[in-house]
Amino acid sequence: MQICRTVEEIRTFVRQARADGKIVGLVPTMGYFHEGHLTLMREAKKSCDAVVVSLYVNPLQFGPKEDLAQYPRDFDRDCAMAWEVGVDAIFSPADEEMYPAGFSTFVEVTGITEKLCGLSRPGHFRGVATVVTKLFNIVRPDRAFFGQKDAQQAMVIERMVTDLNMGPEIVLVPIVREDDGLAMSSRNVYLNDEQRRAAPVLYRSLCAFREAVARGERDVQELRGQIVQMIASTPGAEMDYVEILSVPDLEQLDKVRGKCIAALAVRFGRTRLIDNIIVEV
Repeated sequence: MQICRTVEEIRTFVRQARADGKIVGLVPTMGYFHEGHLTLMREAKKSCDAVVVSLYVNPLQFGPKEDLAQYPRDFDRDCAMAWEVGVDAIFSPADEEMYPAGFSTFVEVTGITEKLCGLSRPGHFRGVATVVTKLFNIVRPDRAFFGQKDAQQAMVIERMVTDLNMGPEIVLVPIVREDDGLAMSSRNVYLNDEQRRAAPVLYRSLCAFREAVARGERDVQELRGQIVQMIASTPGAEMDYVEILSVPDLEQLDKVRGKCIAALAVRFGRTRLIDNIIVEV
């Protein structure tokens, strides 16, 4: 497995892979790998001959009061885990490599970024769209792999790729969960024992939503109220948002119809967790 720290190094790697006729896959990450990340890498290995994993904690997508400095990092551990999966190259640049002095160009997707996490994290998706655009331009992958846990992020990337005629095929991989249903996240390590025991209520509330829809409930206000009630009754859970919206446009609904997403963000102490479930009727 090759470790690339500069744009030129990873471009050299990709040029050689393409010269050898290989299909190139990209898995963008911020590191501190867990089974969710490894699942993305394994999916990439299934359909790509050369898999590049970007390992970069992108400062542009963190707000001034968010956890950039505290975000968990363990480069050697991550490299060992990626190597075990069979990743071919890690691209782990310094901030100065990605955003050199004078950097002043940003990518912004409007509309769907102004809801859910976009409301509570202003500027977040501009940071995501900018860094992913840079990664696509640097690596020029045939396929790029994203997880459904960050469903809004995936929709933003898909919209950006369509609108800007970018090349990569976007592959969405289902959420990987712990045995008790909690969606795997690098931020789960911040939870204390009590918070960790409480956190699976997020998935339980989403499953209850899915079951209610399956029984025929269609009223969004009623369905949302059921989710809110379950979370509100959990000690230590502080809701950021609970929404039921259309997919992929994230429009408000009064009745569940077609494909829709129930998405939520909840804080346990200082740890903000997100989760979602998609249904189609």
